[in-house]
Amino acid sequence: MQKATKSACETCDLNANASLKKMGINTENTDYVIALAGNPNTGKSTVFNALTGLKQHTGNWPGKTVTRAEGGFGYNDKKFKIVDLPGTYSLLSTSQDEEVARNFILFGKPDVTVIVVDASRLERNLNLVLQILEITDKAVLCLNLMDEAKRLDIDIDDRALARDLGIPVIPASARSKEGIPELIKTINQVANGEIKCKPHRIKNVPQSIENALNKLSKEIEKEYPSIPNSRWIALRLLDGDERIIEAVKSGEFITE
Repeated sequence: MQKATKSACETCDLNANASLKKMGINTENTDYVIALAGNPNTGKSTVFNALTGLKQHTGNWPGKTVTRAEGGFGYNDKKFKIVDLPGTYSLLSTSQDEEVARNFILFGKPDVTVIVVDASRLERNLNLVLQILEITDKAVLCLNLMDEAKRLDIDIDDRALARDLGIPVIPASARSKEGIPELIKTINQVANGEIKCKPHRIKNVPQSIENALNKLSKEIEKEYPSIPNSRWIALRLLDGDERIIEAVKSGEFITE
């Protein structure tokens, strides 16, 4: 039984790596791939720089004019590759930036998605957070700019936020490197399975839509056994998302 389980896990890893290679991501000599997501102006680039130092390089996503930044760090004898996704307000794919970010989280299947939010403007950042949590169950929230929030007398209960979102929440001020060691430790714990996330998901779906989602997601899993998050893809198909329809039809990021 253990041997069969190992084989299934290895196949899953190969599928993920094949998808990442289609996106121009080299996973050689890397133990974990981390996505860095967030709204513009949340200090995401500062978090990226704090995590990676000078171990960075840039390029473009295949077939896109959108810039891709990559970096890395080591922790506990493991090598982490970080892909800094374009800053977006949504994952509904109304722009190239949104399409790139969404496709990487969905089809690239990073080991952890770190979502950077502005602690002083938390409410306006939560829309993207909730959208990402509908796609992946391995995420960490970086509550950045805590120094600015304190200056504005904004008090955030990060423990309650973590409980409500179902993922770890790490307060940070990346400009001064505060919270970065804790963020790295937590990324490692989520990546290796030491921390199990139970992300918040939308539950108040009308029964008629729920029935359609269940039926369609089963058909998707039957046709593409390795496809990630068939339920979320089914929801986007029902919504007429042309980009997801195209990706599923062509098998663009699907590996068998």
